[in-house]
Amino acid sequence: MKKIIALLMVVAMVFCFAGCGAKETVVVGYTEYAPMNYFDENNNLVGFDTELATAVFENLGYEVVFQKIEWDNKYTDLNAGTIDCVWNGFTCNTADDDGVARADKVDFSYNYMENRQVIVVKKDSGIAKAEDLKGKTAAAENGSVGADYAATFEGVTIKGCTKQTDCLMEVNALTADFAVLDAQLAKTYCGKGNYADLMIVDDLSSDVEYYAIGFKKDSELTAKVNEQLVKLAEDGTIKTIAEKYEVINTTILDYSDQIK
Repeated sequence: MKKIIALLMVVAMVFCFAGCGAKETVVVGYTEYAPMNYFDENNNLVGFDTELATAVFENLGYEVVFQKIEWDNKYTDLNAGTIDCVWNGFTCNTADDDGVARADKVDFSYNYMENRQVIVVKKDSGIAKAEDLKGKTAAAENGSVGADYAATFEGVTIKGCTKQTDCLMEVNALTADFAVLDAQLAKTYCGKGNYADLMIVDDLSSDVEYYAIGFKKDSELTAKVNEQLVKLAEDGTIKTIAEKYEVINTTILDYSDQIK
């Protein structure tokens, strides 16, 4: 009997330790584009957002899982609990095309990066000013700020794409006259490789935007992530990641004016 009791105690302790050692999982929703979230030559998910999200959640004791989403479904996925946050160049200081401010739909973290919407064209397109866009077709990601910005130009037809990199392909294939993209993505691709013939029309860029991490309303993660952003800025981690992915000029390294 004593041996049986001792064995049961050992089994109980094993289960206890296994339960205590298990990490809670946090699911990060993303779309694929450099330099924020993309796969390297070894098929590893890398990028500024990928590394920063990993650093933040590992510091908080979570196991991080990255879940690829369609951008147009981000609110549905977030509210359904399929993902715990959207961390993927999520512009926070704007409204969607339904007129509702994004900040009314989700809880946003502190702003961590500046961005703009830019116009990308073929180098020989002749497009240089807003008047040149009239009657043209714009490629823009569905549900994106880029699509909203494209609609501000008179006489433009918008061709919706599943992801931002598809917009570049449309311009390359001459199935769209120009693309509207995040500046971070456009600067990474334009003038290089398959997109060597593409360029940004600087004079047609939007006003400054800000990236933030989006959480379901009243999520406990928002405050925790904000605290980590401050800590990782102070210890130089964010600066190191930003330098690695060449986004140091637009990355926010001081959160003192955002702390309430």
